Amino acid sequence: MTSLTDARLYTFVDTGYLHGREPETVARQLLDGGADLIQLRAKDWPVAKVRQVAERLLPLTEAAGAALVINDHWEVATELGAPHCHLGQEDFFGAGHRHAAELPPSARRPVGLGLSTHAPDQAQRALAAAPAYVAIGPVFATATKPQAQPVTLDYVRWAAAHVTLPWFAIGGITLGNLDQLLAAGARRVAVVSAILEAADLARACQQFKERLR
Repeated sequence: MTSLTDARLYTFVDTGYLHGREPETVARQLLDGGADLIQLRAKDWPVAKVRQVAERLLPLTEAAGAALVINDHWEVATELGAPHCHLGQEDFFGAGHRHAAELPPSARRPVGLGLSTHAPDQAQRALAAAPAYVAIGPVFATATKPQAQPVTLDYVRWAAAHVTLPWFAIGGITLGNLDQLLAAGARRVAVVSAILEAADLARACQQFKERLR
């Protein structure tokens, strides 16, 4: 499996962008394009369905040497032995946690914690919690989270100067603004709609990977 240090492209199987496609079909296309991580993001699904689909996606990502990330549901990630689980600030700190070691472990293999951050103070708090990675964003306005205020490239520059563990810029990222991110110091990106709305998902991933190299 590609290490987080070497990972460059973080992609999504997001139920808001499936448009009738099967999750496995989308995942296979993302993997064909070279995705390093795939997050299963299913805000509108019951946890039982998240678990069922995650069970089907995990063998696909493992066979491709990529990592599956479960969004929101730590219990699903630990039950299945998924490589990572991503939580928001409110899901982790709002639940009273302060450190990743406080979360229930998996009997199958360690599950890495990913945390969202939207400002330097949140990033510093997240780093103290010892996650596997953090997300920096949303950098640009995004339809995926239309209510979220963009953090701008200033936060990306701050992260490049202060965050030493793997971090991913996220939010409204396209091939058109990727160069701005790279110039600001980003080396890893998480991309939702620019890939999932593309006519050819695999080719869209390849284009991002080529630029990120």
